[in-house]
Amino acid sequence: MEQSFGVNAVLTIFSHLIFIVMVWRTLIALRFDKLLKPNRVREGQLLLFFVAVGLGYLVSSCFLALIAAVRNLAYLI
Repeated sequence: MEQSFGVNAVLTIFSHLIFIVMVWRTLIALRFDKLLKPNRVREGQLLLFFVAVGLGYLVSSCFLALIAAVRNLAYLI
């Protein structure tokens, strides 16, 4: 039972990190820096980071909920 909690924790951490990196790379590809003032680059990068963390967390939570729902399908039978 305790090992199951450990596996879920590792899966959750890796899922969050992977999706945050994926969203970060996607947002960089949008060339968001063109919308910012030239002397506000650092603030723009910080905003992009927060947006990437927020979106990555949401996508990862959806992914983990989908996995949990699929696991619970076994109890249907």
